[in-house]
Amino acid sequence: MGATHRPGGTSRILVLGAYGLIGSGVARHLLDSGHSVTGLGRSKAFAQRVLPKIDWIIRDMADLRSPSDWRPIVDGCDAVINCAGALQDGPRDQLQAIHADAVSALAKTCATSGVRLVQISAAGVSPDASTAFFRTKAAGDAAIRATGGDFTILRPGLVIAPTAYGGTALLRMLAAFPLAQPIAWPDTPVRTVSLVDLSQAVAMAARGDLGSGETIDLVEDQPHHLETIVSGMRHWLGFPKARMKIAVPPALASLISRGADAVGRLGWRSPLRTTAIRVMQDGVDGDPARWEALTDRSLASFQETLAAMPARTEDRIGARMALAMPFAVAALFFFWAASGIVGFWRAEAASGVLTAGGWPPGLAKASVLFWSTIDVALAALVLVRRHAARACLAMAAVSLFYLVAATLFTPWLWTDPLGSLVKIVPTIMLALVTCAMLQER
Repeated sequence: MGATHRPGGTSRILVLGAYGLIGSGVARHLLDSGHSVTGLGRSKAFAQRVLPKIDWIIRDMADLRSPSDWRPIVDGCDAVINCAGALQDGPRDQLQAIHADAVSALAKTCATSGVRLVQISAAGVSPDASTAFFRTKAAGDAAIRATGGDFTILRPGLVIAPTAYGGTALLRMLAAFPLAQPIAWPDTPVRTVSLVDLSQAVAMAARGDLGSGETIDLVEDQPHHLETIVSGMRHWLGFPKARMKIAVPPALASLISRGADAVGRLGWRSPLRTTAIRVMQDGVDGDPARWEALTDRSLASFQETLAAMPARTEDRIGARMALAMPFAVAALFFFWAASGIVGFWRAEAASGVLTAGGWPPGLAKASVLFWSTIDVALAALVLVRRHAARACLAMAAVSLFYLVAATLFTPWLWTDPLGSLVKIVPTIMLALVTCAMLQER
């Protein structure tokens, strides 16, 4: 069954990746415009937290690689908006599957079903781009064109939204740096687009107002230097002007990105990964001419976007917490790993503290070895992204247990001049604060 156009301008629209940064903004705009919106995402719990008012199809796009997979999903829709995407390959993300294979199958299904397809690509994509993100996006765009169906490809620049992800998360992290402003490639050209303008463009494309078969860059008129974007973001967040600029050598930026890629294998989606760094090096640019020819208007400039979107307290806190979070996780890892290793290494001395309190020697040593194992296990778990938040809660619980047990069995440790028990309290607080930092966007 093909698309069914409904009276009164209302359409049934499927939004892929509807709980992402772009997808959630697009879905809300379409919903506010009176359309019937269905979202597709892979996490039911997360989907219902972000947009509880819409219907959801819970599927992983990476698994939808043939037209037969898409047919029952697309059936009855007037338009499909593809906002799904991933920045870089990782344990949860396969760029070729998400950006190219699934999109190719989707485009064929939409073409044969008469359903309009709106593809959110990216400014600057090409088959020979420096990143897999741009190359696979270009492959998806080419597959859509090859079908000859009813489609519009929108290629936004750097999307500025109330929330941040990928490149914008990196910019906020840089802007939150205290006192000094580190920056690499300060003269890289960047053009932005607001999420509001992007959402409006998507709605126009879904209605057919932008024609069919168009590929349109969505960027502001004038490019900015990357340094200007970062300083503008710093001012928007309300942080003091940097007292000095730190020029980050390209070699150091590359080393940092490789480190971020390494922890990416453990599930961490750091904005410092290679893709974001290379985009920062290459720039984000496009040509607004086609958009302006079709609509006779320009998109909001970077300054206008920020002025229309006042920063909130949580934006400032979020930027600083994003900067601090890797250090908090690293501190917990080293503390708990060292605690466990020292427990194994000095098991006799540690068990002596318990035997002084009346414990049998065998039981005292077994307890030391058991809890040393727990310490090392928690240190390992906090490094794995999907286990990290629960590991932090477990660290707080185990620390509280240590505190209570020590109070019962070795109360004299409260008077230890080195503060061995007193120091457990800030350890508990660090674990709880880090757990809060680790909540998904």
